[in-house]
Amino acid sequence: MDKNYILAIESSCDDTSAAVMQGTTLLSNVTASQDVHRAYGGVVPELASRAHQQNILPVVDQALKKAGITKEQLSAVAFTRGPGLMGSLLVGVNFAKGFARSLGIPLIDVNHLQGHVMAHFIDEPDCDNPHPPFPFLCLLVSGGNSQIVKVNAYNDMEVLGQTIDDAAGEAIDKCAKVMGLGYPGGPIIDRLARQGNPKAYTFSEPHIPGLDYSFSGLKTSFLYNLQKWVNEDPDFVEHNKEDIAASLEWTIVDILMKKLRLAAKETGIKHVAVAGGVSANNGLRNAFRDYAKRFGWTIYIPKFSYTTDNAAMIGCVASFKLKDKDFCSIEAPAFSKVTFK
Repeated sequence: MDKNYILAIESSCDDTSAAVMQGTTLLSNVTASQDVHRAYGGVVPELASRAHQQNILPVVDQALKKAGITKEQLSAVAFTRGPGLMGSLLVGVNFAKGFARSLGIPLIDVNHLQGHVMAHFIDEPDCDNPHPPFPFLCLLVSGGNSQIVKVNAYNDMEVLGQTIDDAAGEAIDKCAKVMGLGYPGGPIIDRLARQGNPKAYTFSEPHIPGLDYSFSGLKTSFLYNLQKWVNEDPDFVEHNKEDIAASLEWTIVDILMKKLRLAAKETGIKHVAVAGGVSANNGLRNAFRDYAKRFGWTIYIPKFSYTTDNAAMIGCVASFKLKDKDFCSIEAPAFSKVTFK
């Protein structure tokens, strides 16, 4: 077994997370979420960075204790360098730099999006998790990203298609907000959709050439339809929220899966994975299983704990980079907007 221990830190948005990895094997994964944003209906960057400052020390301490090691046993410190909210990133980046320098060990920078994709390679003690073989396709869907990625290696990822405007998760959250369902909207829509009729209402689907996505038109269609229905019946949302949620979810999943099917057909790749926060959605997971049966795919769906932002996925990428001695300079800055390296 790999004798190297890596401390990984993730702070790209509103979750402060620290994990300890031994190779690709996860020893601990501790995450502190921030409830302060719920009152504002979305993440407030300044509040997020302040909460990270409060959370990072206790989260790292707990991660080391749960892993049963001391900081002196660490071989490297990994961190999310970007993309994400700059204020949030800086807390994790600066902590990692200071921690690594104090211990005299290497720094490893990790792209947040690569982390989501490589979450499929996280191993757990006494648990056999199947890993997709290279190359494979990955549908990366979250609040900020909707991409179809051809994964040739852990450090060789090609974006085949991506959203030209809003991400799928962002569209779901905004539609949920219009319905008055609260924040974050994704889990609420998911829960309601399980009790509704996905064919109850029809929303417009975009006709974008190639493998790119667009969700802005869907949001507009949803808003106009909702306004019309509420004008006719002020209690329309309350009486029909399950069917509205199910129809919205079905439309978004249909958009995502049609393009993914096209990518699989064009590349001839039948090993297909899903990653990112929206991969926790029940409707999307069911669609993946359905497409696997219909088109002969071998699919890879992450554990729920690895769908949202977490340090384990950062540590997993770092374990590959440590083997290649791919370290970063202490001067390396954070970046807020970028896709894959």
